[in-house]
Amino acid sequence: MPASILIAEDYDDNRELLRILLSAAGYVVLEAKNGLECVHMAKEHPPDLIMIDLSMPVLDGWGVFQELKADAVTTKIPCMALTAHAEKDRERALETGFSAYVSKPFRSEELLATIARLISGEKPALA
Repeated sequence: MPASILIAEDYDDNRELLRILLSAAGYVVLEAKNGLECVHMAKEHPPDLIMIDLSMPVLDGWGVFQELKADAVTTKIPCMALTAHAEKDRERALETGFSAYVSKPFRSEELLATIARLISGEKPALA
């Protein structure tokens, strides 16, 4: 069965781009339009990986990460931080405990390689 990835991204275009890329790579893709929706979806149907935009309405990516790590159902799911604010958020995301960090715009090959490593249980090189 293919691995499932939950995308938490408030911009429709970004979510669509990720959905197309990940679906083409053979992943099952779930989508959340805000942080609160992401937390509910992750608890209801735990995915193999969660990609979290750090700047979202209702509950931002930092809050999403805290909620996920505080819940026994979702605490072990690897989480990848996504942001357009590369320099400002990179260090904080890694210190907070995200499994990986990717800045937007991303390179498809690097993103897919990082996802494959995370899903296989390897620690990715943090780009």
